[in-house]
Amino acid sequence: MQESQAATPSSGNTGTYDGGFEREIQVICTPERIAQRKQLDYDFESAGPSKHWTLTNFDIGRPLGKGHFGKVYLARVKSKTDPFILVLKCLTKDEVITKEVQTQVRREIEVMQQLRHPNIIRLYGWFHDSTRIFLMLELAGKGELYKQLAKKGRFSERRSSQYVRQVASGLSYLHSSQIIHRDIKPENLLLGMNGEIKIGDFGWSVYSPQENSQRTLAGTLSYVSPEMVLGQPYGKAIDIWALGVLTYELTCGEEPFGADTSHGPRLVHQRICRCDLRFPSFLTTEARTFIQLLLRLNPSERLSLNQVDQQPWILNHL
Repeated sequence: MQESQAATPSSGNTGTYDGGFEREIQVICTPERIAQRKQLDYDFESAGPSKHWTLTNFDIGRPLGKGHFGKVYLARVKSKTDPFILVLKCLTKDEVITKEVQTQVRREIEVMQQLRHPNIIRLYGWFHDSTRIFLMLELAGKGELYKQLAKKGRFSERRSSQYVRQVASGLSYLHSSQIIHRDIKPENLLLGMNGEIKIGDFGWSVYSPQENSQRTLAGTLSYVSPEMVLGQPYGKAIDIWALGVLTYELTCGEEPFGADTSHGPRLVHQRICRCDLRFPSFLTTEARTFIQLLLRLNPSERLSLNQVDQQPWILNHL
């Protein structure tokens, strides 16, 4: 559910507001929908909204994009002492209900509220009115990693290793908090003002204190692990597999298990379950070894996140 972010001027100017929040939104008023909205409000109250915040607390700036079911704006908190800039993400309740993503949105809020790490997008708070939910998110000033990757084609091994090391640090923190992200990929990674990685989009994340207790198919086709494809119980090691897929994509400019999907995901799944890796000739031996240590079919044999910093490929580019 991550929406695009772009850099804000160093002067702190939030740009011109287009009046998007004031425009009339279509509200479904059937008895069934009214009841569903009440149930959503009841369920979300348990996630602890920031009750002292309302839309009037912000100077709204320029739009940063439109997400799956809402809008994203640059905003400045109205304060004489601390007028900091953040991202205001607006989700309409009717669209959340229609698309049946209540659980994902609530999970994203509940998980992100407890996270404090330099490589994870911060959720400062959230609030809601009768028709909308507002998330107050940290601004990732240099935008999406995916857009930069698409522009460059692939990154240098030095740049890739720095990003991978930061993602591993963020994942290690999540795992220590018994949280599995379940959707690591370039589209869900943002860049802070200093170019540091910020992991975002926690819609597929899950709190999982018991290892190998998950069975839900989640995430993105080309990034899912063999155990998930095979319907086996899985745990935190699926994020380590995804880190290996990410490393390959950053350094090679393509997904490692790409295949024709016109007739469904079968061919991609086959390549994943065989760990059918084909490395381009320009990739160094250290990079290949690092990727192979992450992409092990047996989850217990995958490189642990706390060993990432000690690998030659990482150390060579510090």
